[in-house]
Amino acid sequence: MAYKTSSGFDADFLWGGAISCSQADGGFRDGGKGISTQDLRYLDPAWDHEQVEAKHHGSPFSKAEFDQALQDMDTTYYPNRRGIDFYHTYKQDLALLAEMGMKIFRTSICWARLFPNGDDAQPNPEGIRYYKDLFGECKKHGMKVFATILHYDIPVQLVLKYGGWKNRKTIDFYCRYVEVLFRELGDLVDYWLPFNEINAGRFSPWDGVCLIRDQEPHMDQEIFQCLHHQFLASARVVKMGHELLPGSKIGCMIARFTTYPATCRPEDNMQAILDDQYSNWFYTDVMARGKYPAYMNRYFDKLGIDIRMEPGDEEILQQGTVDFVSFSYYFSQVSTSDQGWEKTSGNLIMANKNPYLETSEWGWQKDPIGLRITLNQLYDRYGLPLFVAENGLGTSDVVEADGTVHDPYRIDYLRGHIQQMKEAVRDGVELLGYTMWGILDIVSCGPLTMDKRYGVVYVDLDNGGKGTGKRIRKDSFYWYKKCIESNGEDLA
Repeated sequence: MAYKTSSGFDADFLWGGAISCSQADGGFRDGGKGISTQDLRYLDPAWDHEQVEAKHHGSPFSKAEFDQALQDMDTTYYPNRRGIDFYHTYKQDLALLAEMGMKIFRTSICWARLFPNGDDAQPNPEGIRYYKDLFGECKKHGMKVFATILHYDIPVQLVLKYGGWKNRKTIDFYCRYVEVLFRELGDLVDYWLPFNEINAGRFSPWDGVCLIRDQEPHMDQEIFQCLHHQFLASARVVKMGHELLPGSKIGCMIARFTTYPATCRPEDNMQAILDDQYSNWFYTDVMARGKYPAYMNRYFDKLGIDIRMEPGDEEILQQGTVDFVSFSYYFSQVSTSDQGWEKTSGNLIMANKNPYLETSEWGWQKDPIGLRITLNQLYDRYGLPLFVAENGLGTSDVVEADGTVHDPYRIDYLRGHIQQMKEAVRDGVELLGYTMWGILDIVSCGPLTMDKRYGVVYVDLDNGGKGTGKRIRKDSFYWYKKCIESNGEDLA
């Protein structure tokens, strides 16, 4: 047989950027939108960095916070209700991204815009119109659409009335919502993603599965029961999409936690295998292979977990395997049996520190080669096309007196990771595209602040939502534009 080698990205490689509706849109109650679970997350704009981090890592979402947020319909202490006002500015923002030459735009759809309570008998026509206009605007600019169906954000009434993902009824409500999306927006969306970072249910339960820790006597049991319901929902959506939209591409996504053994001790190597299974492979194995992996039996026994399955669940999973695998990648970590190992921050988690890596301003370990490793591991395991759905550097930026924003640190970060993506393609990995996270500055998911910025476009808003809202092209904007124009060849 003839072997094909590649020197770089295919001509149709999809260079793009990503945001989420809850972090960007604003328009809190506009257009008939209901209240979403992400609308309830609290931040005091007067908090300093240490207080913000203490809340982020040390104070899980509580029942008291939930109750208070439902009473308070103001936006002052709830940054996700403000976002960056993308709901009203999307035409200008998409024009900026088109100026950069972006080929694909990833955003999420707000379930509560289409079904304000989640269980409404009919969808909200204003919500449908908004997404037709938004995705139609993408098409006008020649951009493909990568739509995340659920990005941590369900109508809060589903939690109040049914218990959210604990209840199998939520699967039916979700599938009804998705059927409306397929029928109304199917001709405008190129790639579908049922769930953002589905493993978040484990490491960030309020975000991932809408559970409040102080209300669950057996948290582990409820997390994995909710995840089972999400797996079923994903599989049903894949099958439905293939029937309603022949040729549609529907994938899965995890927050990828690339891990290395801390030492060559056999115990650390075994721990790395287990950490990979429990943090990463379990989720993609179910969605890409269509069944629960055997290694989880021991894990479930250890935690006293008994997944309540109904007849037919296994068949649903087998019939709904995905077309591609996507993931977020920001950092790597190490695995060790040493309980005293130094920790550092990561994507909504605390991670074991790697002494060979530099860290960002927020403590995230920068590891471009880890992205190549991840791409090779995923492609070798599943043989499915891959998509880097999120990658980027969250850090502080400064607007100079002349109105410019110089961010060489972001350019260095992007350059390193794109170089390693190219190496993975040369390794033989089938890589569809790359949607850089937070292409416009948005409310950061973990700390809920604006000062942790990811974008190549600066948005003039502070942690309290004050500012002009003006969009400013950073140096990285022009660098990424050049990268896209050269299809990843010019990274200088």
